[in-house]
Amino acid sequence: MPVLGLRFRSLEAKREQGGAPSQIKVNSVPKITGVRESNAHMLKQKTLSVDFDFVTEYSPNIGIIKMSGEVFYITDKNQEILKMWESKKELPEDIRIEILNHLFRTCLVRISNLADDLQLPPPMSIPRVKPKVEGK
Repeated sequence: MPVLGLRFRSLEAKREQGGAPSQIKVNSVPKITGVRESNAHMLKQKTLSVDFDFVTEYSPNIGIIKMSGEVFYITDKNQEILKMWESKKELPEDIRIEILNHLFRTCLVRISNLADDLQLPPPMSIPRVKPKVEGK
């Protein structure tokens, strides 16, 4: 079943004072922090609301970008998934992978814009165009 959408609750971006070292390590980590049932009024069906934190750290101690929010997921197995979350704090692997991939796609784009505003490197590799080499 699909991810219906995502809503951010908070965005925090911070760059520390001082110059940037020659080597900057960028690490992005999503974390699912909660699962509950919610109403999708336009669908007239209950959905899962999956709470998340997404953190991108720039080290050594250069900056951090944090996002929190919820992903709306529709499935016909709400009660089964809620029981699994309550007992193990886990989601079925296929649902977990779908949600995490959605978080990476959505959050990294938003973080790239915030990083640019803070003059930090983007959290993912961006292709670069190079000049054509003669003879090839």
